[in-house]
Amino acid sequence: MEMLLISIFLATILAVPFVLRTFFPYVWMDVLYFGDLVRILVRFVERRRRRPLFFVLDRFLEQTAAHPDKNFIVFENERHTFSEADRRSNQIANALQSHPGYEAGDTVALFTGNEPAFMFTWLALAKLGSPVALLNHNIRTKSLLHCFNCSKATVLIASSELKEAVEDVLPSLTEQGVIVLLMTKHCDKPGIEGFSDKVEEASDAPLPRSLRSNITPKSPAVYIYTSGTTGLPKAAVINQNRLLTALVVLSSNGVTSKDVIFVNLPLYHTAGFVIGFIGSIETGSTIILKRKFSASQFWDDCRKYNVTVVQYIGEVMRYLCSTPKRDNDKDHKVRLAIGNGIRAEIWREFVSRFGNIQIREFYASTEGNVGFINYAGKVGAIGRVNFLHRKLFPYILVKYDTERDEPIRDADGLCVEVPKGETGLLVSKITDIAPFVGYAQNEEQTERKRLRNVLKKGDLYFNTGDLMRIDDENFIYFQDRVGDTFRWKGENVATTEVSDILTISECLKEANIYGVQVPGHEGRIGMAAVTVKREAQFDGKKIYNHVVNYLPSYARPRFIRLQNAVEVTGTFKQMKVKLVEESFDPGRIQDPLYILDDKEKSYVPLTAQVYSSIMSGNIKL
Repeated sequence: MEMLLISIFLATILAVPFVLRTFFPYVWMDVLYFGDLVRILVRFVERRRRRPLFFVLDRFLEQTAAHPDKNFIVFENERHTFSEADRRSNQIANALQSHPGYEAGDTVALFTGNEPAFMFTWLALAKLGSPVALLNHNIRTKSLLHCFNCSKATVLIASSELKEAVEDVLPSLTEQGVIVLLMTKHCDKPGIEGFSDKVEEASDAPLPRSLRSNITPKSPAVYIYTSGTTGLPKAAVINQNRLLTALVVLSSNGVTSKDVIFVNLPLYHTAGFVIGFIGSIETGSTIILKRKFSASQFWDDCRKYNVTVVQYIGEVMRYLCSTPKRDNDKDHKVRLAIGNGIRAEIWREFVSRFGNIQIREFYASTEGNVGFINYAGKVGAIGRVNFLHRKLFPYILVKYDTERDEPIRDADGLCVEVPKGETGLLVSKITDIAPFVGYAQNEEQTERKRLRNVLKKGDLYFNTGDLMRIDDENFIYFQDRVGDTFRWKGENVATTEVSDILTISECLKEANIYGVQVPGHEGRIGMAAVTVKREAQFDGKKIYNHVVNYLPSYARPRFIRLQNAVEVTGTFKQMKVKLVEESFDPGRIQDPLYILDDKEKSYVPLTAQVYSSIMSGNIKL
């Protein structure tokens, strides 16, 4: 009897892994994730308790002391060790401190592209206790001035290549008494000072810690601007506490000091700055810095520099998959790709073509207070939800009315949680652990992101503006932006789903979906701005058959606009505002336009006559 009990006990023990793997396939991954989460929290609390206060700069100084001769930044033919970056940033800080119009702690706007000087200058300003506004180097005139003014900066430091852009706004800057420094030795333009010569002559002696003694965890560290897909960019305030939290973004995904990180996304944006630059400070990894993303050079650069970790965002992975295939596509050392915005079909194609690269898709926003990570590697998901994560960062998916562009509320005025499997608006409770700081000099936009009376009267949540869905296995999927989802014939149309369907057709490469208004019709009707695959031609009949087979009638794009390239922001997000404004008017649009014709069973050219008939109401859609 005793032997029988022992046998049953052993059999049970041996069966546990099988049962867990069969009925709870992600349990071990969940356990490992919980462990990582606990370690991150312990490390964060330990750093918060340190005195004097510990910030990102202090981690850089630790790495410099531990690995002074290790390559920190590799850029074109330049190599900069940690100690060289430290000395160079000291020179920039000392040169700036000696300027009569500057005081340590003043806000400084940095207007430069992806180059080592960007990183050196940020480190210098951190040593001086100055918050830094990271200006998009592609913006000009009105938008540039708007972004500069949002931060209330008193100093502008710009690269020499951007002199003309600076000159365009110089009268306004001069009127405000702004110090304008150009990264060049000499500048003959009144109002702009050459700064490089002063840096070369400056001491590389360390800066006293007292210069930043007034900094607290809630002090602004950087201003990072939203991409501007819906108008002028907003300056998200990233405080020291938030930046300290962001240190672990790479290390929590298994990145170590032995890794080589490829940073080719803009440093003025969260992906390049926080994940690529700040994340590498924590791990002590070497950064391979590129001026900009290039699909054609991407893998050659990875091979040349022995890159092991790459970043992606938006349409980047699609661009890589669209390059001509090569025999050596899998000949590289890349083991991890971390980012957000990869679609399921591109994910599969990328791994199939370029090898067994681990994809770490995550969800976060520059200003938001909630994030998810797909640590289980489920294709198409942006993350996995669990009890512990929800306790630390309370969030909920609520029903959303796309017609009225607001959450649906019950008789008590509270939001309504969606059942599992249905799409809802992601909102996250604003707490001390998960704060929402808001936008600089823009209380109106800050308030618009706050959602009150969600689950009970008086509570306060952050409105992400993103529609999500959680499946039965607790994976969470991005569905759409609330402004992108539109309603037609009484039905909601999710732009990402329609885009995915169009791009699996034979001839279409990219598809940007949006809704346009038509006189005499409720809601907005679907339109697609598309590009055609290389060596393919637009075939109206095939596309018609494709959308009829895959999409319900209300979701089929009624109009198609052929473009040479889909317009994207500097962070590779598709832009829609101008497309929506131009609508389907052949008088305003030079690109070929097509309209879905059910009688012809094809997309046919949209003529001025047909357009006039639609606008006058003679043709009903």
